[in-house]
Amino acid sequence: MLKEFKEFAMRGNVLDLAVAVIIGGAFGKIMSSLVNDIIMPFLGLVLGGIDFNGLAFSFREATILYGAFIQNIVDFLIVSIVIFLFIKIVNSFPKKEAPAVEPTTKECPYCLTSIPLKATRCP
Repeated sequence: MLKEFKEFAMRGNVLDLAVAVIIGGAFGKIMSSLVNDIIMPFLGLVLGGIDFNGLAFSFREATILYGAFIQNIVDFLIVSIVIFLFIKIVNSFPKKEAPAVEPTTKECPYCLTSIPLKATRCP
């Protein structure tokens, strides 16, 4: 069982996925910093000095932080747009076509079975 798990874990797809998750986490931190530290303060200035972090209201004993929710929505939208643009760019690259594989068999015109190319008669 341990050997099977090792083979599974060492497949290219699993390692690629692990790298993608790690890079995605780091990319998420960068995007969150972009939103929280650059875009939202600028947006707050444009909207008349609104600090989105301070937007909240209390309902009985609960505090609803809707400013943080707005920041998370903007964060999500920016990350989604960046990922969409990245995928568009990657898909625009020309794709390499696989080389054509030469056939090793042909169809017999009499019995319609598959026979080797060098065969002179069918079975």
